[in-house]
Amino acid sequence: MTIDFQPDKPIYQQLIDRLAGEIIRGIRKPGDKLPSVREYAVKTGVNANTIQRVYREMEQMNIAQSRRGQGTFVTENTERLQELREQMKEEYIEYFVQDMSDLGFSLEEMMEGLKLHQKEKGDSHD
Repeated sequence: MTIDFQPDKPIYQQLIDRLAGEIIRGIRKPGDKLPSVREYAVKTGVNANTIQRVYREMEQMNIAQSRRGQGTFVTENTERLQELREQMKEEYIEYFVQDMSDLGFSLEEMMEGLKLHQKEKGDSHD
């Protein structure tokens, strides 16, 4: 499953974002064991040192915890995972708004575009 990485963002950060997204979506649940460093390195096609950095950074973010001799696990602190979810939401909204603003769209145009998008998808969350 070699990943196509974005050239403008460090690979380790992209992998953190990927794992955090899996946690937020419930693909990886609180207490789940993450793949071993070697296994995830092979799976993603990156150096094992990069994966070690990913796991270390995730530990510093308090979304993963290392257990000696057992591996690295998703934190069971659901409050922290909810904070992560909100943090990622804010970051993606900020990117979206900034990109759309750079293209010359007003906030009203963005909101209308989002409403139309949701209506076309048949999924209205007012």
